Amino acid sequence: MRLTFIGAAQEVTGSCFLVETDYVRFLVDCGMFQGGREARERNLQAWSFDPRQIDFVLLTHAHIDHSGLLPRLCALGFRGPIITTRATVDLLSVMLLDSAFIQEGEWARAQRKRSRQSRADAPALLYTVAQAEACLEQLQGTPYDEDVQPHASVRCRFRDAGHILGSAIVEVWVTAKGHTRKLVFSGDLGQPGRPIVRDPTPIDSADVLVVESTYGNRLHRPLNETIDELVFVIEDTLRRRQGNIIIPAFALGRTQELLHLLLDLCRQGKLPHLQVFVDSPMANKVTEITWQHTEFLDDESRALLSLRRSHPEWLDLRFTRSVEESMALNRIKAGAIIISASGMCDAGRIKHHLRHHLGRPECAIVIIGFQAAGTLGRRLVDGEKQVRLFGEDIRVRASIHTIGGLSAHADQAALLKWLKGFEKAPQRSFVVHGEAATACGFADRLADELGWNVEAPGPGTRIDL
Repeated sequence: MRLTFIGAAQEVTGSCFLVETDYVRFLVDCGMFQGGREARERNLQAWSFDPRQIDFVLLTHAHIDHSGLLPRLCALGFRGPIITTRATVDLLSVMLLDSAFIQEGEWARAQRKRSRQSRADAPALLYTVAQAEACLEQLQGTPYDEDVQPHASVRCRFRDAGHILGSAIVEVWVTAKGHTRKLVFSGDLGQPGRPIVRDPTPIDSADVLVVESTYGNRLHRPLNETIDELVFVIEDTLRRRQGNIIIPAFALGRTQELLHLLLDLCRQGKLPHLQVFVDSPMANKVTEITWQHTEFLDDESRALLSLRRSHPEWLDLRFTRSVEESMALNRIKAGAIIISASGMCDAGRIKHHLRHHLGRPECAIVIIGFQAAGTLGRRLVDGEKQVRLFGEDIRVRASIHTIGGLSAHADQAALLKWLKGFEKAPQRSFVVHGEAATACGFADRLADELGWNVEAPGPGTRIDL
């Protein structure tokens, strides 16, 4: 049995792992690389394997860094099932089509910029909307906690990861030459006690463990301190400085959690009536899907959703749909909270809002999610005083606030607590989905504190199990 780390190895995006035996070949996740100019080239490069030889894909959740290359995999010949949770199936109908729309738009803009003589050298299109639609036909949804057998030698089970709606830890039993080994892929683990989704499911055993480490080198601020900071920024910006607040947020997961938190703060009287705009057609669709899957929400979220219907005065919440509605938001000079995607500021409508607000000292930019190296969001977090948007150099005068306590990823303490739930050490453990220093440091921490046989593989590492 062999395990190859194709992506999310000493990096955060591009999650993809290949499992092979003499009888079967399958992927766990098939994510897109994000951040920096080299990401596009990495996404375009052919995999080291032939997609036609893959039997099936197990998908942990719908975020694009875990699912975004599925349409390309199918377009290049993969014909097997993509197995995931039922909620993730619903979400992918939004996520993958939106990703394909962005791919087509960026490719068309690149074509227009090139002269006719050089168009032959233009980069290839990653995938089309039609190819994404075709990929959706290969999705198969399964409930949490039920066994699925995608192949005669493979049995798997999806467990709630508490990260976003539909997110899963995947338990996989693989039989080869009469011997069965259990592999566990954590996917992205959520931070316990956060709104909307339930806490991650404990897992008691594994022969081989692949665990994420996005925040394996730090602790999140306590939620009460995070809420106090958010309340201060909102009050200071909207009331005292008379500006707007721009919040880059992932359309899936982070937007819904933020809306829940703002609604709850208004209910408690900690914030006055707010004017909130969600400028993301995808976030609108994802929010609708979230409310359709109330069986996966925690008790507090279900109760607050019920109260919201009888107290519309708490929050003036509007979802924009058209480009014209989005452009009109930038004529609002004060009093608005604008939540928009993408969460790392590298695509979508958020770039237009940053263009109109970064130069205004009375405004605030609030970063609430992880920003990968090379992204515009990361440069803002790192304190760059001038950024380039749409060919224009813009001086950063707005205040930049990083509120990390709202992260949907488990911090170091939560990761360790989940790992200590194993009854005995896995025979081998691999730390992934973290920047190089973070992944390696967390692997060292597990070796020292738990005494586990653990390593942080690099991209392309192939392990004989």
